Amino acid sequence: MNEDPRLLLLDDQDDIMVVIAPIRRGETMEVDGLRVQATADIGLGHKVARRPLAPGAQVHKYGVPIGSVTKPIAVGEHVHVHNLASNYTPTYTLDDAKPSTGGT
Repeated sequence: MNEDPRLLLLDDQDDIMVVIAPIRRGETMEVDGLRVQATADIGLGHKVARRPLAPGAQVHKYGVPIGSVTKPIAVGEHVHVHNLASNYTPTYTLDDAKPSTGGT
């Protein structure tokens, strides 16, 4: 059971919890009874990992898979486009919008 009022578990099968109040880098949060320190600012509506997640693993939200892990994710780490590829929509980042260099 989670005691941190800033985190919401939507389904017992979920690998993530939803942030319902912003968490700042360096703050301690409780994730399923484990106290961990946030390594980044995590905004409202974003996700944090409930358990360690390995590359290739499916991440569940609402009890259904939403994407695949692209690099290792630790308990309490921010889960977003930098470490998760969506099963439903292409994942875009600001780097995708940068002009490419080289001749065409």
